[in-house]
Amino acid sequence: MIDRGMAFIEGAYVEPANAKISVFDLGFTKSDVVYDVTSVWKGRFFRIDDHIERFMRSCAGVGMRCPYDESEIRQILGNCVHRGDVADNAYVEVALTRGAYKSYIGDFTPDLRDTHVSFIAFAIPYVWIVPPEAQDVGISIIVAKTRRIPDECVDARFKNFHWGDFTQARIEATDAGAHNAVLCTPDGYLAEGPGFNIFFVADGTLHTPKRNMLEGITRRTVVELADEIGTSVESGNYQPEALLEADEAFICSTAGGIMPVVKVDDRIFSNGKPGEISSRLRNLYWQKREAGWLGTPVEEVIAAA
Repeated sequence: MIDRGMAFIEGAYVEPANAKISVFDLGFTKSDVVYDVTSVWKGRFFRIDDHIERFMRSCAGVGMRCPYDESEIRQILGNCVHRGDVADNAYVEVALTRGAYKSYIGDFTPDLRDTHVSFIAFAIPYVWIVPPEAQDVGISIIVAKTRRIPDECVDARFKNFHWGDFTQARIEATDAGAHNAVLCTPDGYLAEGPGFNIFFVADGTLHTPKRNMLEGITRRTVVELADEIGTSVESGNYQPEALLEADEAFICSTAGGIMPVVKVDDRIFSNGKPGEISSRLRNLYWQKREAGWLGTPVEEVIAAA
């Protein structure tokens, strides 16, 4: 049960327990949803404009028109955080579903353009996809047998709820006793995991997949931090063997930051301890977040809208 937080649905702010959508909403029946997630740490939104801009690109990318502009979304997200009393540390999501049909045609083939889109936003206490104490000692992942949905079918650049592949990969990870899983493209190259991007270090250089994955905001942040510590970054098509033969690895996400990996399948990195570069980047990320780096105070978000 979520004891704090606030949602915005159908133009009204509601308690988490009352945050509901219709069973006829195509977001529920067809996973026809795009979304984005930002966070608040110590009273400051992190890269809120980057997240909202990407959300608007996702809406346009799947042919849905958001009923609110970027400044209005800012205000809604700020109000969810403020009214939900989670301005200390928060997980903040915005979503747009195709909505429900305005009416059904006699042959039951209604026009997808004849819907009421549904705008949803909420703020709840900060969510960790991996607990901090597990990050401290390093996490384990597997290379899933389940393959990533190809971009030709569902474009991963537009953050969406098509999580059938991710869900199966997470089940694989649980069955294997691992924290999570990374998926490969249909042709066998590393892609991404459920809600995270992956990096690995080889010969002092950071490597990360370049296709069939979401271009994560935290992924972008890692590249900027790597430049700050003088570490080069390359993106490319990598077979799983490149990850298994790497010196170290980590995953990154809004929900957890930079999380060192110490084991992939049966391969153990750095004698089972977080790698040097992974640890430096993780520590730097949180030091800068604590100091307000790229942050916008919740009060400023509400007032500026």
